[in-house]
Amino acid sequence: MVADTAAKTGKNTAKKAKDTTGTVSGGASPLADSVRRLAQTVTTRAATSLTDKVSSTAGRLGEYGTGGGGPGLLSAVTGKEPGAGRKAATGAVKGALSGVAEGIKDKISGALGGGGNDKIKVTNIVEHIDVGVPVDLAYDQWTRFTDFPGFLKKVEHVEQVSDEKLRWKAQIFWSHRSWESTIVEQVPDERIVWRSEGHKGHVDGAVTFHELAPDLTRVLLVLEYHPQGLFERTGNLWRAQGRRARLELKHFQRHVMTRTLLHPDDVEGWRGEIHDGRVVERAEDREPVDDTEAGDEEPREEREREGAAADGK
Repeated sequence: MVADTAAKTGKNTAKKAKDTTGTVSGGASPLADSVRRLAQTVTTRAATSLTDKVSSTAGRLGEYGTGGGGPGLLSAVTGKEPGAGRKAATGAVKGALSGVAEGIKDKISGALGGGGNDKIKVTNIVEHIDVGVPVDLAYDQWTRFTDFPGFLKKVEHVEQVSDEKLRWKAQIFWSHRSWESTIVEQVPDERIVWRSEGHKGHVDGAVTFHELAPDLTRVLLVLEYHPQGLFERTGNLWRAQGRRARLELKHFQRHVMTRTLLHPDDVEGWRGEIHDGRVVERAEDREPVDDTEAGDEEPREEREREGAAADGK
């Protein structure tokens, strides 16, 4: 095919040369014959050179295909060996791309539960906020779990099954997740510790309350997140749960400072105690302090003051 193309090109060149000389001289002449022979010679050499190059390239490509690759496809096409600098740069680029590919593969495999590593993937989240209210008010507001959907963005519903058990429903990306939590330790104004169970992951954690000043309380939140579903594992790659916990804690801070602080008497928290997952004391079970003695309606402190006054006389 290459030879035929070269021959046609030569004929066209010769024809153009003939037409040109004919136009100039008006007929055949020795000059026209010389030009024609020159055109034929140039055409023959061009066709021979092109045929040799195509044959050489075809041979190198054949060796590249049968020899397992050789120095590279570019060398097989051009017939030139790459320089040392180019080889080093190419190797560096290949190594970097290989490392990135392996890293992405490992992360995706781990996120989807693949690979041979059976180690449980757990995300530890530690956040804290300071609220300008007394510690008992901050604690009481936290124990009103059913109020959480009103000011937390992703919490959709909370059901208080019993003093120590709650059912939660929240939004995770475009999906919705439900789980049940059990309070295993709760001491008023100090701490709440819980464990949870869910089909698509669960969160165990603890929240503690620390009085920094009479009207300043630090709330420390520690979460242990166990992702299970696709959305949870994918979000866990980018630590989305940690950012969500931080934002929700700020929503609690905003609610306390803009709502609870204005109406502290409207907040009735649960003041009971829970140990080992069981309620051991309820606020309503506590006996009120009685300052009167049995059968005597006069307060003890008043009688003591009267007795001291009589002795002084």
